[in-house]
Amino acid sequence: MTDQRVTGPHPVVAGVDGSESALTAVRWAAVEADRRAVPLRLVTAFAWQPDRLGIGVHYREEMLQRTRERVLAPAVTAAERAVTGLAITAEVLVGSPVPTLHDESTQAQLLVVGSRGLGGIAGLLVGSVAVGLSANAACPVVVVRGEDREPLSPLPVVVGVDGSPVSEAAVEFAFDAAAARRVPLVAVHTWSDVVFDAQVGAMIDWAAVEADHEALLSERLAG
Repeated sequence: MTDQRVTGPHPVVAGVDGSESALTAVRWAAVEADRRAVPLRLVTAFAWQPDRLGIGVHYREEMLQRTRERVLAPAVTAAERAVTGLAITAEVLVGSPVPTLHDESTQAQLLVVGSRGLGGIAGLLVGSVAVGLSANAACPVVVVRGEDREPLSPLPVVVGVDGSPVSEAAVEFAFDAAAARRVPLVAVHTWSDVVFDAQVGAMIDWAAVEADHEALLSERLAG
């Protein structure tokens, strides 16, 4: 199963490794791709080093290719069952997990992975992979955790606001996600009143500090 990329709008991309966590992520990605009216692209990868003498190179490559294709098949089925009529492509890629999915993120609206995976050379969804992608991907990354939930779930979208300019992208994404799902948006900003020097703590106007943080949160949400 080595379908090429479809032309047109950038797709939602989901990483697949054969785990139940990956299938949960695929179903979530299918619904999201349908909401955005874009294709869903499923990718799985394998990294390997050929024998130094080159013995059995082609056989090993073909065997790994077939193994990863068998990983993609249930993912395609899961996506088709989640959303009827959705445009889906699937491809086996050669490469290490983080670089492979990072390259995919440059041509994606959204990159979706599971929270845990099979591990090993072929595993795409190990926790460190999700963390690495979240920090460096060229598009927003969704790490799907927990069990499948109904698309029309009334639960809110929660966004953490730290006051930095870079968090504005997260706020914008959260507003869009909440509006599309017609659910409340809960914005959370935290601060601490812990001071190790009691004398210094006694001189701080905590009411003013709290007011400053409330103003900061309001400013970040105003746009």
